[in-house]
Amino acid sequence: MSALDLPVTKLTGIGKVKAEAFGKLSIRTVGDLLLHFPSRYENRGLITPLRDGSLTMAQSYVLTVATPPRSARIGGRMTITKFRAFDDSGTIEVTYFNQPYVADRIHVGETFRFYGRLTEKKGKYSLPSPTAELVLPDRPLPALYAVYPLAAGLNNNTMRACVAQALDLAHAALCEILPEDIRRAYSLATYAYAIENIHRPPDMAALDRAARRLAFDEMLESALAARLMRAKQTRVTAQRMADTDVSPLTAALPFALTGAQKRTVDEICADLARGKSADAPRMARIIVGDVGSGKTACALAAIYIALKNGCQAVLMAPTEILAAQHFADIEPTLARFGYTTEKLTGSTGAAEKRRIKAAVAAGDCDLVIGTHALIEDDVTFARAGLVVCDEQHRFGIAQRAKLLAACPRAHMLVMSATPIPRTLSLVLMGDLDVSRLDEMPPGRQKVDTFFVDSGYRARLNSFIEKQVAAGGQVYVVCPAIEPADDDADDCLTVSAFGAAREDTPPLRSATEVADALRARFPQFAVELVHGKLRPAQKNDIMTRFAAGEIQILVSTTVIEVGINVPNASLMIVENAERFGLSQLHQLRGRVGRGTRKSYCVLVSDAKGENAERRLRLMTKTNDGFVIADEDLRMRGPGDFLGTDGARQSGEGRYFRMAAMCNDPRLFEDATHAAETLLAADPQLAGERLAPLRARLDAVLHYGGDTMN
Repeated sequence: MSALDLPVTKLTGIGKVKAEAFGKLSIRTVGDLLLHFPSRYENRGLITPLRDGSLTMAQSYVLTVATPPRSARIGGRMTITKFRAFDDSGTIEVTYFNQPYVADRIHVGETFRFYGRLTEKKGKYSLPSPTAELVLPDRPLPALYAVYPLAAGLNNNTMRACVAQALDLAHAALCEILPEDIRRAYSLATYAYAIENIHRPPDMAALDRAARRLAFDEMLESALAARLMRAKQTRVTAQRMADTDVSPLTAALPFALTGAQKRTVDEICADLARGKSADAPRMARIIVGDVGSGKTACALAAIYIALKNGCQAVLMAPTEILAAQHFADIEPTLARFGYTTEKLTGSTGAAEKRRIKAAVAAGDCDLVIGTHALIEDDVTFARAGLVVCDEQHRFGIAQRAKLLAACPRAHMLVMSATPIPRTLSLVLMGDLDVSRLDEMPPGRQKVDTFFVDSGYRARLNSFIEKQVAAGGQVYVVCPAIEPADDDADDCLTVSAFGAAREDTPPLRSATEVADALRARFPQFAVELVHGKLRPAQKNDIMTRFAAGEIQILVSTTVIEVGINVPNASLMIVENAERFGLSQLHQLRGRVGRGTRKSYCVLVSDAKGENAERRLRLMTKTNDGFVIADEDLRMRGPGDFLGTDGARQSGEGRYFRMAAMCNDPRLFEDATHAAETLLAADPQLAGERLAPLRARLDAVLHYGGDTMN
């Protein structure tokens, strides 16, 4: 057994309880632990003189101990240990609470690098409970201190200690994954170097080199998986749809299709009608377009064709709110043609679930719309001929594959309201043909966008009042549900690829904003919706908002993909600097969906040049493709891939370094490398590619029938 396959319980200090905590992070082996990368790094190498110390931010101070540590017990329960230390700019009292052992480790005359935040009381400054690292002339201290994503029961010191053990134990097992010619062609570090230096970087140059290699691997793996999937699609057949006349459907719609929609529907019809027998090559197409560009109408045309040809259709959405919206929009239209539609989600009652699953399995349901509940093992389809996935950036290739595995004779159509930059689409969507909806329907409102700071609060409240008084409705979006202590907000940190964290203004949480708006507007109905509410609660609030019973809806990004409310005319985004541009564009798309003149106001007190430039771009363009390209360049693809592993369900955790990469050239290099490797060995079956193929099978879970 390789050292990478050893359970984490083989590491000193990890018993059953800590192993369970690691399990919450999907860390079960030493190899898993080494692939759990830091989310940021404290820059402890930047030394601050005491005279320039901050009361708001943790900093590093190199101080010499001036007095021996003395401990005193207070109140019978707390021990305080104090001593004084100095540098060339001044002296300060250092205090530790309930850590009497400090007196045995810190001695007069020794020099330490202390890392902490100064406090002040009655004009006296102190440094409470800092970390202390002994400064020795022959052993330089690392400048960067890794900070990891954690779970309950773990702290960063435990994580760092375990990672250090894992590196020492498994270093020899970190075998190279890439062929040497590929590694050298793109000037990439070795795999062992990358793993070592992503966890223990001596400086920013080493961190950047490590991050680039690991990001390249993630992009390459995704590009290879997409292309292997596409190669399989060309060998898979689905039912040929002989009757592709959609004119009865389009005549029943309350609007005329745009030129871009007509072009896309023609492409779908051509895909479905290919072939000369009952079999046809499986369609694998994505419709990409801005919010409101009409993707659902194109998907409905594909569904209509499938039903006309005697097949079932399946539509999977990432949230129950969106699934409910699709059901409300589509069911009445299809009912006019005699087709039945069902909705299956996680909150569907047990008895109703059994009824719907039985109907789907028996072929008594023509279209089923749902969430991840559709890919549960006990869901079977009698005659599925079309699978539609909405908001594809929230589903990975593996999840699409799982749904297709349950519908082996089905064509596939996916939709994305997040315009994907070209360089990123080559990595993520190499398995799909692309239809681009680059034309908005007539009458679609242009949303005027403004960027203001909190000094405009009074004027903004007046604007809210004016909009509601005129019959409009208002969204107010906040980045978090509750105020939270965030270590990243009170220390100087950097991330991989050399990005320093800009100072962020104080967080306005959804709960406090909702309370403030209720107090300010007692005459209006103000509600709060967020992801921690039960699905039934969220659906109730969103339904009442759509019905006009709620005038102001305070929310987190749960409404980023949500119900259609044509009457909503104002979108306010608090702490807008904390959102990606593509997220902001999605949020802006929630308004301007009816006949009312609509507005989006981005509120931010951020002073950083990068943040201001990003937000001002939103005021200048409504083109989602321009915004997506700029987002990739300035922030990396985190909003497309999911920096926390949540946004790309089931696969986001495998884009850990790539999510932070802001170098489009690296995406292009990974795509080129994938095409080069597959041109020489279409199945990656050769011995020199065995480590890479094993990586795809083991890490991305594309093994077995998925790629073969």
